[in-house]
Amino acid sequence: MASTATTCLLHNYSLAKNANVETAKLSERTSILTIVAQKKAKKIRKIILKEDITQLGKKGELLDVKAGFFRNYLLPLGKAQIVTPTLLKEMKMEDERIEAEKQRVKEEALQLARILETVGAFKVKRKGGKGKQIFGSVTAQDLVDIIKAQLQREVDKKIVSLPEIRETGEYVAELKLHPDVTARVRLTVFAN
Repeated sequence: MASTATTCLLHNYSLAKNANVETAKLSERTSILTIVAQKKAKKIRKIILKEDITQLGKKGELLDVKAGFFRNYLLPLGKAQIVTPTLLKEMKMEDERIEAEKQRVKEEALQLARILETVGAFKVKRKGGKGKQIFGSVTAQDLVDIIKAQLQREVDKKIVSLPEIRETGEYVAELKLHPDVTARVRLTVFAN
């Protein structure tokens, strides 16, 4: 029985020794095969909108959107495209061209306003009634026709703002030629 106990003891000792060796080998392997966990990368794309999209932005606006939203929604519908240096350069040139066009339109409006204000009073003849009364009234279309006849300039009647004219006398009309330019024109109404 003593020999059996000695054999078991020797067997347990060798198992413990082998376990220590294997544990050492395992710890060597794990230190070599260290796995580092990374944060999930946020995938964002810089895009330019090709059309107005509610709750996102207006046409030509630069935005950062998630890659999946761009890939699955904006790109297939043709509502946006990814920003590139060439595209940015083209957008800058287009913005400059648009700005130059706006400036040119404003200059034309200022020039027309100067012409209209230096002409003096436009004369309007109407059939007279009792006292200062005239038959009918002077309308924006009447003023547009007079400007076209005297100055050979086309003016839209929608931009003309007139007071109600039903009597002879002097009146002031405003022509909104541009959001920043308003011309004041005098009208003299007299009866035949």
